[in-house]
Amino acid sequence: MRIGILSLGLSNLFSITSAIKRLGAEVAILEKPDDTVDALIFPGVGNFTEAARRIEGIRQELLGYIRSGRPFLGICLGMQMLFDSSDEGPGAGLEVFRGRVVRLRASKLPHMGWSGIIPVRPSPLTEGVQPGEYVYFMHSYAPQPVDERIVIATTNYQTDFPSIIGEDVIFGTQFHPEKSGRTGEKILRNYIRIAKR
Repeated sequence: MRIGILSLGLSNLFSITSAIKRLGAEVAILEKPDDTVDALIFPGVGNFTEAARRIEGIRQELLGYIRSGRPFLGICLGMQMLFDSSDEGPGAGLEVFRGRVVRLRASKLPHMGWSGIIPVRPSPLTEGVQPGEYVYFMHSYAPQPVDERIVIATTNYQTDFPSIIGEDVIFGTQFHPEKSGRTGEKILRNYIRIAKR
């Protein structure tokens, strides 16, 4: 099992690389998707506009990978890039899912620390995850999908927002599973299991 991790200079890759290796999968650090991996992870921390600029040169390769039917997981900013646009600034996301990334309606931002996730529909990504299990967040924005059927789980931080989204084998988590202890490990293990099918 070979998991590709997209490296665009938007995230420290040590934690996600270590987490995947602990679960027994091989890791390939990629500057763009290729055919040597069974699944792809797009991690990211930072600004939507900068991320949109950095994906521009590999946009078609990313969309080609996503359309190929192989599993894709966007983490934090990587999840937000699956949508059309963001309140954070100009730039186009990948437009895989319709919707806009909006600023959280909360008195204190960023939302940083541990919060519970509430699954709203079954998904192979959340198999074994119980309502209220805690995961680690670090963000001020979250997606607002046009089609709410893609929402797998929500979280409340003075307002409800989608914390896991997905359709077929394309997923996103607004939190960092690689920093989320046993719950995050369950989610990453499930993702690897999905890639093996």
